[in-house]
Amino acid sequence: MCGFTGWIDWNRDLTLHSDDLERMTSTLALRGPDASGTWISGPCALGHRRLSVMDPEKGAQPMIRNQDDGKFVIVYNGELYNAPELKRELESRGRVFSTTCDTEVLLASYMEWGAASVEKFNGIFAFAIWDAKEEKLFLARDRVGVKPLFISQAGGQFIFGSEPKALLAHPAVKPEVGAQGIAELFIVGPARTPGVGVYSQLTELLPGKCMTVDRSGVRTHTYWELRSCEHEHSVEQTAAHVGELLRDTLERQLASDVPIGTLLSGGLDSSALTSLAVNFLNRSGGAQLHTFSVDYVDNDKHFKSHAFQPNSDAPWIQRMRDYLGTEHHDVYFDTPDLVAALDDALTVRDLPGMADVDASLLLFCREIKKDVTVAISGEAADEVFGGYPWFHREESLNASTFPWALASGMRAELLSPEMREWVRPLEYIGDRYSEAVAAVPHLKGETEKQRKMRTMSYLNITRFMPTLLDRKDRMSMGAGLEVRVPFCDHRLIDYVFNIPWEIKTSGDREKGILRQSLRGVLPDDVLFRKKSPYPKTHNPAYLNAVRSKLLDVLDDPSSPILPLIDTAKVREIAGSDAASSNIPWFGQLMSGPQLFAYLYQVNRWLKEYKVSIR
Repeated sequence: MCGFTGWIDWNRDLTLHSDDLERMTSTLALRGPDASGTWISGPCALGHRRLSVMDPEKGAQPMIRNQDDGKFVIVYNGELYNAPELKRELESRGRVFSTTCDTEVLLASYMEWGAASVEKFNGIFAFAIWDAKEEKLFLARDRVGVKPLFISQAGGQFIFGSEPKALLAHPAVKPEVGAQGIAELFIVGPARTPGVGVYSQLTELLPGKCMTVDRSGVRTHTYWELRSCEHEHSVEQTAAHVGELLRDTLERQLASDVPIGTLLSGGLDSSALTSLAVNFLNRSGGAQLHTFSVDYVDNDKHFKSHAFQPNSDAPWIQRMRDYLGTEHHDVYFDTPDLVAALDDALTVRDLPGMADVDASLLLFCREIKKDVTVAISGEAADEVFGGYPWFHREESLNASTFPWALASGMRAELLSPEMREWVRPLEYIGDRYSEAVAAVPHLKGETEKQRKMRTMSYLNITRFMPTLLDRKDRMSMGAGLEVRVPFCDHRLIDYVFNIPWEIKTSGDREKGILRQSLRGVLPDDVLFRKKSPYPKTHNPAYLNAVRSKLLDVLDDPSSPILPLIDTAKVREIAGSDAASSNIPWFGQLMSGPQLFAYLYQVNRWLKEYKVSIR
């Protein structure tokens, strides 16, 4: 993976502004530690940082190719998993290639088919292509938003990049936040409403969309979206098709010219991908697979089972490493590591995030990068197959709000009265929920139960999944590690979205159809293990540390967060039993300690990024 940035200014010769481009590009060094490149001509400037995965010698970017009397230049972040098939088709049409990397395949596809090329791509990607002859910039983002692409039209220019920090390095883009941004932080965050960049001058190109920028303006086109259709397969046929799609997807994503491994928690999703990978490597004569797991010092002493985290991962990780014979790496962090990494996680994300869940993933990715450059991860299986607790609880299904954010009332009370009046947080999240529900593509004749479950699936894929994909992209790329997510394959999502709920839960189990499709791939005890989320620390030392950091913020009259929050309310929570509660205020993992860490991050972000509220 990589990072890119650039801008279009129809009124200036950007060759005179190379310093700005170099500065913007350098902000993405962590995403691309292996190489850097820039290209400027007339109104267009492009910058790229590269993490070398395919064809390290010849795949440099920006990549330039000529055609007739025209020139095409690409900057790209991602991976095309059907590049071999596309390359063969392009060669049959007379295209000649000088590299073995997918960047050239993507660029040649655009040169051959134009904007329609995106419909041919199977992969995770964000890219920008400049057509010098037509003076036209074409940008696109993958179907489910695995790879980011932020944009701004500040100062009459069109500015873009893989992360907000690249755009904020442009002189025209200011770190300003308005009422919408405050609402996103305090009532939606650490999620984001699709397309909202939190910063007032930033938006994000939505997944499944492409964009054309030329002298006549900016035009956006939708090339993919979730659609509903009748499901015609039996349970057995469905399981077989899911299994085949998953195998094909995983095997495509094992392609790499650098070492590769998997993240292994011992749960269904990561164990399935790891087992499929080992089977493929054994058949193809590949090297022994590296696997990686994360846990926390003394977590075994402090772990207590509860509804949102029913069991510990450690015994199941041992079960899978013994079953598969992988070269396994156990990674452990202590409380001081997690607390110290909160600041780095904030800088990597450019926004307050999932607190220690972000911080631990960043630290984890740094350790993984010592052994491999590419890793496979099980993100999105719960959103796609309906694994989360809120798919199975009536209170969540009937909540009339996002089921991972049921504590909106408590969160609204954290804002100062002035902010509540300005932002209207409950009204804001109510509007965002209504917009999301209105977009659900229902089928005619659905029962109330069918409508409810389709709505829940749609919300999870389009609203919750992006939060975890954002987290995985920023934390992994912050360590220079490429992470691939097979459950995000659009063919799999298209198919599973339309599987009826009674088939998805066959065997009366969450993700029942996935379990059935993996019979013979995993031992039965792992196959039917109850879901447990990404591990977090249960050490009370973490609660004490982040509560202390937040109280220090509250005691400092210069803290920029103070005008935004009800300090008395925050102090009350910090001194109550809610501080150590396991009841989450966001998702499954963010309870009392994570609330304090999140507010600490908000304050540091306001301060370090010199954010203006207006």
